[in-house]
Amino acid sequence: MTDAAVVPKKRLSPRRRAALTRYVQYAILVAIVVVLAFIADWGEIRRAFLDLDIGAQQFPNVIVTALKNTIIYTACGFAFGLALGLVLALMRLSSVGPYRWISTGIIELFRGLPALVVFLVLGLGLSLAFGIQLSNLSTVTLALGLVGGAYMAETIRAGIQAVPKGQYEAARTLGMTHTRAMVTIVLPQAFRVILPPLTNELILLTKDSSLVYILGLSLDEYELTAFGREAMNSNANLTPMVTIALCYLLITVPLSIVVRRMEAKSGKAR
Repeated sequence: MTDAAVVPKKRLSPRRRAALTRYVQYAILVAIVVVLAFIADWGEIRRAFLDLDIGAQQFPNVIVTALKNTIIYTACGFAFGLALGLVLALMRLSSVGPYRWISTGIIELFRGLPALVVFLVLGLGLSLAFGIQLSNLSTVTLALGLVGGAYMAETIRAGIQAVPKGQYEAARTLGMTHTRAMVTIVLPQAFRVILPPLTNELILLTKDSSLVYILGLSLDEYELTAFGREAMNSNANLTPMVTIALCYLLITVPLSIVVRRMEAKSGKAR
């Protein structure tokens, strides 16, 4: 047989190969969904998770008490954390050594500790060690603020460092003080840059607010998770947890959409 008689194999173009790979992945996902749909006990799932009578019993308290308290706890923790994070970030950037050391120590401490440990230390440790008895709202605000503030400090520091130094130097050349240059020139630009990560931090604090249950709450202090746990235990059914999951999504999904839009707008601006 001569070389001219050999028929060369036809190779797929990279574009067609990528399309074929994509179709195979879709087929695998569809197959998994179909198998799960057939083997699932839908009657038991509906009884355990989607009992409409039990779900209806959660309203309106799940909204007027639990959802409201979750928002209050998160807002207070975020406000305290943002103020603390700003102070820690400025201390971290300070030319004074002790400020930097203290700031670094606080940031590393609360970034390294689980939020649950911070809640326990503040909720139980302060009264045992110093006889200080804080209200649950104060404890949640401090705990969420310390944990969130440690992360926000690094975010704010990165935002400040992203502002070109020339703008700060130009402001000082015009006669502005250090504080005025930071407040009127640097910080507004820094916060414009870090708004998406700060919003992500707000979402994380919303979920961390569920740890308040370990403090022991009265009925009117219940947030979403504590409310759901109580209702789940009373009804021996998981439907209340589905209800509170939907309430969490009511908070976090719009925030996630806002983050994506801000990131898209920031990307276009670059």
